[in-house]
Amino acid sequence: MNIYLVIGSAIVGLLVGLTGAGGGALMTPMLVLLFSVKPGTAISSDLVASVVMRPVGAGVHFQRGTVNLRLAGWMSLGSVPSAFAGTYVAHLLGQTATATRDLEMALGGALLLGAAAMLLRHFLDHRSARVRDGSIRQVSLRPFATIVIGIVGGLLVGITSVGAGSLMIVLLMFLYPKLSANQLVGTDLAQAMPLTAAAAVGALVFGHVAFPVTVSIIVGSVPAVLIGSLLSSRVQDRFIRPAITFVVFASGLKYVGVGTRQLGLTLLGVVLAIAMFGFVRSRLLRSRILPTNGERLQSITSDSSVGALAELRE
Repeated sequence: MNIYLVIGSAIVGLLVGLTGAGGGALMTPMLVLLFSVKPGTAISSDLVASVVMRPVGAGVHFQRGTVNLRLAGWMSLGSVPSAFAGTYVAHLLGQTATATRDLEMALGGALLLGAAAMLLRHFLDHRSARVRDGSIRQVSLRPFATIVIGIVGGLLVGITSVGAGSLMIVLLMFLYPKLSANQLVGTDLAQAMPLTAAAAVGALVFGHVAFPVTVSIIVGSVPAVLIGSLLSSRVQDRFIRPAITFVVFASGLKYVGVGTRQLGLTLLGVVLAIAMFGFVRSRLLRSRILPTNGERLQSITSDSSVGALAELRE
């Protein structure tokens, strides 16, 4: 067991529980780039570990009532068979490095597009004052579109171990605009259980699983997923959605070929820019809400009551 792999898996597991995204999108690149695991082995080992990791996060959301079982069922109807088929496609592509690289570039572009779409969705919701406060049990389901999302996500999971969270969460946010982020995360984690189970069976049949790597992933990620799920089931939507967007954006950059150092600097720049924007925005809002000294003095002098004069002296 590799202690550094356990620590890295814990970080990824926390993101999985918090956002529903980032499992394969971050775990597989970490295994390949930092621990020199072969891509095929990394994908297969990650898929098998997810069979243990995902139910932990889903169990927390089941307990908190943030899972729509009907929605998860329609998604699984498309994702389970396509995930198994995806592992066979990955087996066929395993000998073609160019085809695999092209697939990763396409996937990275889709993730970046998804991050941009989430920012646009947030802007539109804010502009229209739309609140994602729909009941998880009263949502009007759209079965055909939901099955299509499951097919696309399942196929990507089987081929690359990416897609169950990173892309499907984005698509679900657009398809069900009234549901809050924690409800979507809980539902996605629930449907990911049969999805990853089907993909793991395919990985055991067609792929190459390194069980020491799988065990290290499980030891690090399972407790972290539990913590992340406890947070995501309680934290407000306005905190969860930026975290999802950040993880999807980071995953997209990595898959389009951005180096580890450049990725770190880019993400650090994004964090600093967000912090600066938040600081300036809070200062502007405060200046609009709090009256200036002159306005306060004018308000006090226009009132001849003793209380107003006492406030002026203070």
